[in-house]
This record gives sequence, C-alpha cells and structure tokens, in this order.
Amino acid sequence: MQVSMASAQGVGAANEDSVHASPTGVVVLDGLSAPKDLPMDCVHGTPWFVRQLGTSLINLMGDNTTLREALRTAIARVNELHCDTCTLDTEAVPASTVVMVRERDDVLDYLVLSDNVLLLDLADAGVQAVTDKRVEEVAADEMRAALQGPAGTTEHAARVSELVTVQRRLRNRPGGYWVAATDPSAADEAITGTVDLTKVRQAALLTDGASRLVDSFGALTWPQLLDFLRTEGPASLISRTREAELSDPACERWPRFKQSDDATAAYVSMLARFDGTSGRAGGTQVDDNT
Repeated sequence: MQVSMASAQGVGAANEDSVHASPTGVVVLDGLSAPKDLPMDCVHGTPWFVRQLGTSLINLMGDNTTLREALRTAIARVNELHCDTCTLDTEAVPASTVVMVRERDDVLDYLVLSDNVLLLDLADAGVQAVTDKRVEEVAADEMRAALQGPAGTTEHAARVSELVTVQRRLRNRPGGYWVAATDPSAADEAITGTVDLTKVRQAALLTDGASRLVDSFGALTWPQLLDFLRTEGPASLISRTREAELSDPACERWPRFKQSDDATAAYVSMLARFDGTSGRAGGTQVDDNT
C-alpha cells in the first residue's frame, strides 16, 4: 500500500480535519463545525478531538480486531482523556465523520461513518463510491434554509446555527444520523465491508471538502477524480477545488454552508500488485498539511 495525502484549512479558525497513515492503514476524519454562538461543553474543541481520535484509530486497527471494534475502543479511549475536564453527556460535544481502510492478509477492510467518501477502483468492476448520507435525510427544512445564499451574511450564519442546533438533537439516535462523538455504540452503525485485494487497483479517502468537485460542483466524475489523484496528487486536487470555490464566493452557483471547507484527501495505490510486484508496497507521502 502506497499512500499520499494532503489536508488544508478552509475559512474556519482551524483545520478540523485529520489524516493518519500506517504501512497497512489510513484514517481520515472530518470534525463537525460548531458555530461560535452555540455552546461547546468540551474545553479542548474539535481539532483536538479529531487528532486524538485519529491517533487512537491508527494505533488500534491491527489485524486482530474489526474496524468497528477499533472505532468503538478509540471513542472510549478519547472519552477517558477528557472526562474529568469536560461534560460528555450533552449534545454540545465534539463529533467527527470517519473513513478508514486497512490491508489485512489478502483483503482490504473499510469503514465509513457519516458523509466522508471512500472511492474504490475495482478494475473491471469500475469505481465504487461508498458514503453514509443519513445526515442529509434529517432536518431537511433547516438544511435547505442553511444552503440559501449569500454566504457570509448575518442571516446566513443564523440559519446555519439553527441547522446545527437541530442536527445535534438528532445525532447518534434512532431516526437520526450517526457520527463519532462520545457514544462508542455509534461504531455499530458504520458502513463496513471487505474487498479481495486482487480486485483493488487504487482507493481514495475524502472529506466532503475534498469531494465537492464531484458531489457539489459536478466538475468531475468519481473515476475522473481518482485519475486526477493518481496523476496530480491530493494537494493538487485541493488546489483545484479552491479555484472553483473562489469563482463562487457567495455560494450561490453551488449552494454550500461556507465558501471553502477544510479539505483532506488520501490516495492509496495498489497498482504495484497489478504490475507484477509481489508483497506489500509500503510508503507514505505527505503532500501538504496546513
């Protein structure tokens, strides 16, 4: 497994994404932004939470556990890090999406929780996109209102705060949607699967800030985005995304919550297997991390 990755901050005060890699695994997280006018019962904040969760996950996802078990344990371990300083049994706690892959023997395991995107190039079977869109199925009225431009106005910010307030009430409960926060049982709701490694040519793990050239802007298809990652790299994908965002600063051509979101992309190549190379191909390249 050969990995290249990049992460870049959007218009917020800090990058709330996180990306981690090992010789056999990759984890990408996207922290859920909390508007400044809403309470937060964790003194550490979302960037700290995603870094701690990602570090725990990459250390836990060995061959002897399922990815759901790794996520469940990682959430519990992060809880232990701040249960004495923060109130963890409220709605106002940090939360994150999760996507991860792991090479194990002759298979690739994957897990997706909430709206990150996993792309799998399965050779003759084509490119498969795996994502969890349950968040889009709740608070539909508030979602439509929050997507109305122009972005950057007081009125728009109030609509986004109303959306987040409603979404917080629906997190990690039946009839709502599921994210990694303080409830370890959310791991049981993740989408998981296993693919024969002989069928996987390449893969990509994307936060929604890095997938929007396809799912928000319609500028690329999933196969085209994966080819772009292979030839140009994750940092170039983010740069191209920023160029598109800057052409629509008020978010009116492409409705979205803010001009530019934190964006993280990890590209995983298995092409050495198809080129006749035996054994695992290791190596991690960090293109950007700002």
